[in-house]
Amino acid sequence: MLMLEAVAGDPLAEEVKTFRCSVSGIVGLAGTHRGMLSIHAPDKVAMAITTCFLGMEIDSINEDVKDAIGELANMLAGSIKSVLSENGKDIQLSIPSAVHGQEYSIECLAESDWVIVPFTIPQGEFLVELQLKSA
Repeated sequence: MLMLEAVAGDPLAEEVKTFRCSVSGIVGLAGTHRGMLSIHAPDKVAMAITTCFLGMEIDSINEDVKDAIGELANMLAGSIKSVLSENGKDIQLSIPSAVHGQEYSIECLAESDWVIVPFTIPQGEFLVELQLKSA
């Protein structure tokens, strides 16, 4: 999906809730499973992903970058939905949203299962996070 080779690392041992100079794409899940799928990328990495994803040069964080990271999260959430739902109707996905800022925090469900996997591309590292709780 990225048009880049991304190498997965080992899942993190601790949650990451605060991000600096980053873009996060977020999609909520509701139904038989609740939670969120997020992609967290430092500004430089988010711009590189967007450049490859859209096929146009990006040199600053703008709406295209936020839309691209949000859409990438949406595609991953759709894949998760198909794995968790046999008929695809018992889990709904929210409209993707994106957050960008100098410093921000993201929290989802208390007492949910979670996994955060780092991925590396030539321009740096980004995180894919899944928080999930059965309804």
